[in-house]
Amino acid sequence: MPFLIAFVAVVGVLCAVDLVLSVGIIRRLREHSAALATLRPGPAVMAPAGSAVGPFTAVTTGGETVSDGTFSETTTLVGVFSPSCSACAERLPSFVNAAKNHAGGRSSVLAVLSGREEDVAAERAALEPVARVVIEGPGGALARALSVSGFPAFALVDASRTILASGTSMEGLGA
Repeated sequence: MPFLIAFVAVVGVLCAVDLVLSVGIIRRLREHSAALATLRPGPAVMAPAGSAVGPFTAVTTGGETVSDGTFSETTTLVGVFSPSCSACAERLPSFVNAAKNHAGGRSSVLAVLSGREEDVAAERAALEPVARVVIEGPGGALARALSVSGFPAFALVDASRTILASGTSMEGLGA
């Protein structure tokens, strides 16, 4: 019997040591994850701040021609969406809300829908009251001008065609 009591005591001590070490390792992993998250920016889905918008010409759904020379005197809010993107559907309402409150109104908001017209009908209906909407195929002129590589992509562009801020969410733009 004394052997069994000693064995259970040793196993109990080993379990307690293992638990303390596991808690310490988990704490260190959390610290490292937080440190790595601050070092690594989100994925670049559009040209970064400070980049110039490339040349483009496109026609909006309202028949208006827009080009790289038509950026307004105020900053232009730009959003690029794809119908096959679940994050686009999630972030579309925040873009619409920001567009409603954007200085300069509808003429200083540009929305790009990358896809076939029949696939983007719902997004078009939501965006047309608050933005000039351009529908283009994947890799269209506007997407190339903005160096779009993923969806959704948002940017603020000044009158000199310089991107002031860009990202995958409206929160990072300060719009």
